[in-house]
Amino acid sequence: MGEGIRTSGVDRDEVFIETKVWVSDYGFESTLHAFEKASAKLGVPTLDLLILHQPGTGRFAETIEAYRGLEKLLADGKVRAIGVSNFMRSQLEELLAATEVVPAVNQIELHPYFTQPDVQAANAEHGILTQAWSPIGGITFYPGFGDDDGERRSVMDDPSIKAIADAHGKSAAQVMIRWHIQEGRSAIPKSTNPKRIAQNFDVFDFQLTDDELAKLDGLDTGVRGGPDPLESQAAYFEREIPEA
Repeated sequence: MGEGIRTSGVDRDEVFIETKVWVSDYGFESTLHAFEKASAKLGVPTLDLLILHQPGTGRFAETIEAYRGLEKLLADGKVRAIGVSNFMRSQLEELLAATEVVPAVNQIELHPYFTQPDVQAANAEHGILTQAWSPIGGITFYPGFGDDDGERRSVMDDPSIKAIADAHGKSAAQVMIRWHIQEGRSAIPKSTNPKRIAQNFDVFDFQLTDDELAKLDGLDTGVRGGPDPLESQAAYFEREIPEA
């Protein structure tokens, strides 16, 4: 990524760089070192947004210390904003009670089939921006997740979304990204296809109606595609993040 930024010819000030601290690097000093690793790999002295990757369920004291490390990096001007990822309401409340800086962002699984309204509400109550990972439902393709019968559904093929897309002459992905934007969220779709990357940006020339937004909101199944952040994931702490 750092090489791509350097060879792109785009000025650094025009690129927003966000990355995460993995749970095996949690703790105050370890988080400071995690920044150094990321900064060295990217080849930039400052990050725009640095967030904690998981709430570290089962070892939350280390999570608190990691966030205090983020606060230190923010105070020192090494990062411009700090935040969290996959924090549920109770975890946000516990973090806020023990730290000083309100997270700028809480990045969570969020797509039409899983909208997490309670977490979105908790974020809004504290002025935290909701950022959607898997914003167009890619998580529904992950092995081991999906319906109880093992079927993995594609949000892209949902008939309601396709009908809205056809009405606007857009793709299903573009409709979902537009849905996030109009409802005030940050969305970070992933693609390695240059054509699709360009399409993902081409979402500012149409407007979804209130009825269309309501239809998208109504697709929520309440079924999570990824791991449950309230469940302890001990294996997460065993994964080492390489040095720069």
